[in-house]
Amino acid sequence: MDTFAPNPTKIASKWAIIYVVVTIVITYTFQFLNLDQNSPIKYVIYLPFIAFCFLTEKEFKDRLGGFVTFGKAFSAGFRYALFTGILYSLFLFIYLKVLNPTIMQTLIDTQEAALANKGQSQQAIDKSNRIMTAYGPVLFAVGSAISTTIFGCIVSLVSAAILKREPSVYDMPDEQKIDPTV
Repeated sequence: MDTFAPNPTKIASKWAIIYVVVTIVITYTFQFLNLDQNSPIKYVIYLPFIAFCFLTEKEFKDRLGGFVTFGKAFSAGFRYALFTGILYSLFLFIYLKVLNPTIMQTLIDTQEAALANKGQSQQAIDKSNRIMTAYGPVLFAVGSAISTTIFGCIVSLVSAAILKREPSVYDMPDEQKIDPTV
């Protein structure tokens, strides 16, 4: 009877989709409660990300029979981070471009005020506004995909170090143990 190794891509994809759904719920909760986007509450979004990365690696470890090397655990966590970055950036682009374009205008207005406070010329401010209007959602989505993947790598390294457990000689079935007297 052949046994197949669990697929870390499948596990990572599942948890990435769950995280993006949770993120959508949190995003709309913030919007409906009219919470300030610059308040410390915005960091709540990192808690499920970290938890789901850990759960990705833990599920992979459990499916391997309770043993996993650091590299395999990190691989599952990295895939989670990569898929999450891609899926979240797609949601962010759609959110900024279609679902709630007023946030993009708010960001442009905030940037305009910051540039004016720094003493930038009106020509520079107008150029910045044109760039943000044309490419803002794309720039935020790409930046989010990259930063999510990098942050996920760091979280994956830590959680892989916590979860790694390689089998010892005592954990192997009797038929795999090597008799040192032979």
